[in-house]
Amino acid sequence: MTQPDLPPSTATPPTSSQAAATQPAAQTGATLERLDALLRDLRAARDAVNRVVVGQETMTGQVLVALLAGGHVLLEGAPGMGKTLLVRTLADAFGLQLGRVQFTPDLMPADITGTLILNPQGGAPTFQPGPIFAQLLLADEVNRATPKTQSALLEAMGEGTVTVAGTVRALPRPFFVLATQNPIEQEGTYLLPEAQMDRFFFKVDVPYPDADTLARIVTQTTGTHAVQADARLGPQGLLDLQAAVRAMPVAPEVVQAAARLTVATQPTRAESSADVRRYVSYGVSPRGTQALILAAKAHALLAGRAHVAPQDVGDALLPALRHRLHLNFEGLADGVDRDALLRDLWRAQGG
Repeated sequence: MTQPDLPPSTATPPTSSQAAATQPAAQTGATLERLDALLRDLRAARDAVNRVVVGQETMTGQVLVALLAGGHVLLEGAPGMGKTLLVRTLADAFGLQLGRVQFTPDLMPADITGTLILNPQGGAPTFQPGPIFAQLLLADEVNRATPKTQSALLEAMGEGTVTVAGTVRALPRPFFVLATQNPIEQEGTYLLPEAQMDRFFFKVDVPYPDADTLARIVTQTTGTHAVQADARLGPQGLLDLQAAVRAMPVAPEVVQAAARLTVATQPTRAESSADVRRYVSYGVSPRGTQALILAAKAHALLAGRAHVAPQDVGDALLPALRHRLHLNFEGLADGVDRDALLRDLWRAQGG
């Protein structure tokens, strides 16, 4: 089962009768007319990205949802699938300052966060910012660095700050981490700690293209003309859209269904299914429920609706929760499909 894609560009943006969903956005300077214009620019940016990153519309759609919700993304797929190209193209289309770190085993935390530089003329040392001081950070092959270096991202991803030599420094806004990892290589790699995995809003699996899509990719990338995405939406426009996402109302019964789903993933609960109690070591965290609802709000905004429907939650289910459901040894040995288990649990909640 493939992941639902973003709504088509012809989706109708919220109208003036749906003003309740845009009040906080209006408080940040985004009027209804500006919100309409921002949504048009957003769809134009999405189309521009899809022209560059051929055949990965589902991946692109899920990453855009995470950006609208203000979340970080872990992209997992084999080499050459367009992960790095997607991040660079997003920076172009959204006008975001791009920082890049190629993770290697000898990388140190200061190589990411920055360090104090001694002044040869004397006086106080000066701070040299690292590449993390960007609006969009590409953490390429993040699982190649040691856990000590990986942990340098935790504060930035959780609080949007970096602490160096006892001084807390704020990162630019908006701030996103888009990390990539290759699942087929094990030598020279380190598993991401569960605490860091939980900081990723989405975990997006990058599928291998079919033959027709691969032919399109080869045709576009082996010619003389390089396709690029023009800037369509600036950082402030993205912040205004994030405010509109936060303002999107959601019915209490939808929140309750998401909460019951989260509880149902806990193997120690009596109401959990037999499969959960048998195969799951520990279930989805409260941060996962927050991600699920925020992603559903972003889906609704992109669809041109001023409320969240259960289908929006279903669309966000797998990228929001698949990396937060941890299988035990028996589950791994039996090859339990996390995605299938999550879909079954969501259907049990009426989704």
